[in-house]
Amino acid sequence: MSADAILNPKTEDEVARIVRDACEAGRTLAVSGGGTRSGLGRPVEADTALSLSKLSGVTNYDPSELVMAARAGTPLAEIEAALAANNQMLTFEPMDHRPLLGSEGAPTIGGLFAANVSGPRRLSAGAARDSLLGVRFVNGSGEIVKTGGRVMKNVTGLDLVKLMAGSWGTLGVLTEVIFKVLPRPEATRTVVVRDLNDAEAAEAMASAMAMSVEVSGAAHLPVSVSYKFGDLFDGQAATVLRLEGLDASVAVRSERLVAEMGRRGAVSVLNAQASAKVWRDIRDVMPFAAQRTKPVWRVSVAPSAGHQLVAALRLQTGVDAFYDWQGGLVWLQMEADPEAEMLRKYVKALGGGHATLVRADAATRAALPVFEPQPAPLEALSRRIKQQFDPRGILNPGRMTVAP
Repeated sequence: MSADAILNPKTEDEVARIVRDACEAGRTLAVSGGGTRSGLGRPVEADTALSLSKLSGVTNYDPSELVMAARAGTPLAEIEAALAANNQMLTFEPMDHRPLLGSEGAPTIGGLFAANVSGPRRLSAGAARDSLLGVRFVNGSGEIVKTGGRVMKNVTGLDLVKLMAGSWGTLGVLTEVIFKVLPRPEATRTVVVRDLNDAEAAEAMASAMAMSVEVSGAAHLPVSVSYKFGDLFDGQAATVLRLEGLDASVAVRSERLVAEMGRRGAVSVLNAQASAKVWRDIRDVMPFAAQRTKPVWRVSVAPSAGHQLVAALRLQTGVDAFYDWQGGLVWLQMEADPEAEMLRKYVKALGGGHATLVRADAATRAALPVFEPQPAPLEALSRRIKQQFDPRGILNPGRMTVAP
């Protein structure tokens, strides 16, 4: 695809015209924001690239209402700067994929919601889609659709907001998003329990989450991963538990958590600065950022099953891993082959879940089901929805599944 084939509309009406013309001509479009996540999903082969990077700007923000609206191409950095000026933040701590994928550019707010990107705070605050209040988008026929306004034929009853989040630009081109935000916590501390094995860490995290101390992040870094955080954990495995809120409250809750976790191993407490660094690196999967030729999986399972999955895989193949979301999110780095069939077999045997291939070369991503294959009834429903939103299949063809 040549550089002159990239279209950069500046208004929603321009987006609608471009999509409408493409639909009438039967031309496919590769839809993106800042392009930082273009290496995720199956490779898109399209006639023209449609970038939303020029469709930018905050359209409404009332800090007292904890709600912001912005055009889809608005850089995430601009959003976060506006929020920080009012001591507020996004609720779901979105991951920056650039270190892991080696991509460039600037993440956009529309791309974030299109991929439903969430980080460690997903455990307590929900996913990106849970913060999304409204959307405007252009469907595959070039029609402008907004929540609370026009209802598309034969899709009455569908939650358009939730449907667009995580659709990866295959159902419509997001043009504006409205989302809720939260006050930034006054204080942050992270309780560290050292030298637990994976099974012991899973029990410790479950115990911490069951306490009334409001843990906002729970992760476990085995020795193979913890040493990549420098001398912070003294070369030992580290189970990290984050507390946030008012300073006095965090101090009291920290004392309670330290007392409980002290029964399981040596305990220390990280201050706000060290905590921010640790959780940013966990969020962005920094332990696996260096070796970009190795495949990386993002696996969601029951928190009690995460360490069992890793143990089973280690008996069969080379794998490195660490755990977020109380053990329910497992980041896996494979030595060479993604081992998709084996991995998904074990996930199914442990009660089910979702395995997404986050990093691999284009040929591998084209050959494998990158996203978790859907059961037949759900796949049929997805195809019907795709037909309603994008009848000619022109938007990001093949991104999530093989194009029909």
